[in-house]
Amino acid sequence: MKRAPWLVAAGTVAGFLGVLGLHKTAAPAALASGGIQPASQSSQPEHVSRRGQTPAGGTQATPSAAGATVTSVGALERYGYGELAARVSIGGGRITAITVPVLRTAEQYSQQLAAQVLPTLRSEVLAAQSARINAVSGATYTSQAYALSVQAALDKAHFR
Repeated sequence: MKRAPWLVAAGTVAGFLGVLGLHKTAAPAALASGGIQPASQSSQPEHVSRRGQTPAGGTQATPSAAGATVTSVGALERYGYGELAARVSIGGGRITAITVPVLRTAEQYSQQLAAQVLPTLRSEVLAAQSARINAVSGATYTSQAYALSVQAALDKAHFR
């Protein structure tokens, strides 16, 4: 019985490290109206093969009357039911538009769920002016992937 505390401690450490490893490798998301593309018609990025890589198109600045509008594409985020990347437009120091140029889902149900959830997530980001948003119940993985991709786009555009 003298070994029992050591076994408990070793098991706890192993479990903790396993959870940390899982969170680092597995990725646990809004479209402008009309911006959803079915999985079979999604745009194919030029060079995307792993989580965290950026789809074709980086950060662009386009002149406008009120200053420059910056458009940035976030990293391709894989989640349990597919993958997505968000494109964020920033003008006048505010997030003005968000679309999802890459949306691939594993099944039709996931596509339908994304079509319902992404406009809500888009509204949340526009209201918060940040990627720190609440997940939509029933679409937690999609919400997390969306927020991660939006944050990557904001980081790339050097937005607060």
